[in-house]
Amino acid sequence: MSTGLTRVGVVGVGSLGFHHARLLSNMAGAQLVGVYDTRAERQAEVVAKLGVPPASSLAALLDRVDALVIAVPTQAHEAVALPAVQRGIHVLIEKPIAPSLGAADRILAVARTAGALVQIGHVERFNAALRACEPYLEEPMFVESHRLAPFGPRGTDVAVVLDLMIHDLDLVLSLMKGRVETISAVGVPVLTSSPDIANARLEFAGGGVANLTASRVSLERMRKIRFFQRSGYISLDLAAGKGEYLRLRPGVSVELLGELAAGSGSAPGGAAATSGSGGVAVAAAGAGSLLDLVERISFAGDGTEPLARELSSFLGAVQGTSPVTVTGDDGRRALAVALEIVDRIGRHVAH
Repeated sequence: MSTGLTRVGVVGVGSLGFHHARLLSNMAGAQLVGVYDTRAERQAEVVAKLGVPPASSLAALLDRVDALVIAVPTQAHEAVALPAVQRGIHVLIEKPIAPSLGAADRILAVARTAGALVQIGHVERFNAALRACEPYLEEPMFVESHRLAPFGPRGTDVAVVLDLMIHDLDLVLSLMKGRVETISAVGVPVLTSSPDIANARLEFAGGGVANLTASRVSLERMRKIRFFQRSGYISLDLAAGKGEYLRLRPGVSVELLGELAAGSGSAPGGAAATSGSGGVAVAAAGAGSLLDLVERISFAGDGTEPLARELSSFLGAVQGTSPVTVTGDDGRRALAVALEIVDRIGRHVAH
């Protein structure tokens, strides 16, 4: 593929698909050559809003494109992706990659044979807060996430684990070392026939642990994740695209903190104790606070939409200027863990 304009189409122009089309219609390196949706009224509405060409069918759209964004309901991913990758058309498939591992495997096998790239729409990989904290991320030993949303019809064709929690599963699987050894999970169907609120605990080889909570029956929205590692603590507000990193101030050692706690490092009258190596004064036990001992580093992104970053990444991979950021294998791995969580929830509810 040359590095000129890539002819791109979008299948499924609901809430998320519309934003894919909106961004692609003005994105450097891309030519949005058509959109298709089985709902004729919705397709006409998007065509009128964005001034993009409609397609009369999926096959007609595939005749025009080099690359395709698939934003249809999860249950239809295989039916749309297979004819595309069979033609060697590169695809960006919204998460999850498919409703089952069998469907995911069929898509990936055909894509490999035809030489088509597959990227999965785990958009949080492109979140400004996550990108900004990368210099401070080392080897998290404990991760805690909360992803809460009010109820809505989008995504209810699958359990909340596949709809919402899978975002955080992908992040955790990409950052934690070692394979998942143990999974425990609970969940409850509240408004649909599948779990609408769920919690999962993952234990990794090497000792890492992740505790993930997702709900689509919340009264408020929340997308937060925290990383605990030996060097400090990172807290991210993924919705706001910002976060902070707390770590011991330079010159403050664990040994010094031990001295303060024991009272051996404090001067008479509660004066500050000073470390011998760095000459850093910190408040003695009982006279100071956490912020006397740690430095607080705030960070935020540049305001670029994560979805725009994701599409730009996809175009770069298609044009051969960068690797695929979230591969089909990444998407399959996240799906496998998500399905295991759904299974554990089912067993727990039955029990």
